Amino acid sequence: MKKKHILSILLLFLAVGSYAQELANFAGQKPIISPEIKDQEVFFRISNPYADTVKLYGSWMEKPTQSVLMKKDKSGLWTARVTKPSSELYTYHFIVDGLAVTDANNILMQRDGTRYLSVLLVPGDVATNYFEANSRGNLSQVWYDSPTIGVNRRMFVYTPFGYESSKEKYPVLYLLHGAGGDEDAWNTMGRTCQIMDNLIEKGLAKPMIVVMPNGNPGQQAAKTSLLPEKTFERNDPRFTDLYVNSIMKDIVPYIEKNYKVIANPKSRAIAGLSMGAGHTIRVTNLNPGFFSYICPLSNGIRMADEKAKADYNQQFQNLKKAGYKLYFLACGDSDFLIEPARLLDKTLTENGLKHTFFVNSGGHTWSNWRIYLNTFAPQLFK
Repeated sequence: MKKKHILSILLLFLAVGSYAQELANFAGQKPIISPEIKDQEVFFRISNPYADTVKLYGSWMEKPTQSVLMKKDKSGLWTARVTKPSSELYTYHFIVDGLAVTDANNILMQRDGTRYLSVLLVPGDVATNYFEANSRGNLSQVWYDSPTIGVNRRMFVYTPFGYESSKEKYPVLYLLHGAGGDEDAWNTMGRTCQIMDNLIEKGLAKPMIVVMPNGNPGQQAAKTSLLPEKTFERNDPRFTDLYVNSIMKDIVPYIEKNYKVIANPKSRAIAGLSMGAGHTIRVTNLNPGFFSYICPLSNGIRMADEKAKADYNQQFQNLKKAGYKLYFLACGDSDFLIEPARLLDKTLTENGLKHTFFVNSGGHTWSNWRIYLNTFAPQLFK
């Protein structure tokens, strides 16, 4: 018994000693704050005593080749001081001896496909809804079976504050990403959770579920139910509308079975950017009346010949006949896809479909897509 007590005491001293050593390792170390906004300046800092050259690049800079040379002090701490840019969400990274690295002292990160970038949030009118609200919803990473594509897939699902304890049923926004993105794009780059939390908390938008699926049917090289002996090939005509069909056959049924939703057209909205706008247009044209709120962003339509024009005219006439509540089209005036958006606007007008064509400055960027979400979300389900 005495041996057991002695062993316990020894282990306790070892644990306390280890903890004390851990504290000693950090004792006297001043925390590195980066980024730090002070008045009209922003300070960026990175510790690297052995680096020869460190530069800062930020998305607020005019040219991708532009950068700021950082200065090193005696302790090996590099610092850059820049004029505070206008209110917005920006990304940045350090270039350490030619190697791009993120800011280890900044917990705000953005994932752009395979790239990870540090985030600078500058307060002000534009970025008001990009910060955390007081009442926050939840984001779930959901795996679901997709018989249409032939693989178990993942989507992100936002549920508003109070969803878990509420007995109410909610409308649903299906929010689609663009080429190069995945189910995480609208969350990490679009700040969807923060925007929706703020809009709902302010009473500007109705509480709703937001579903963000993966729009790349071949991302996992899945064998499909259409062609089980071969893997997915994007240009194979047999895969036309594969993802669009999976929205209707796999994603919506899963959500309406597993979540507290109002399962009717008046409580379904769909929106998407770029490639996702193409998916939005296609799924609503093929299934008129299924979604009452339709929001293609930064894309439109193309007409190769008279047959394509006739097909679009027929589809839009079917959509008009089926009915909808809102058709919100948006694009930046310097977006490289502004002409397809203008053609969609023209075609909708010619076919007598009431719609909004929201044109603002800027291009094919997340700064615009966040603005569009802020703009159309308050118009949904009213």
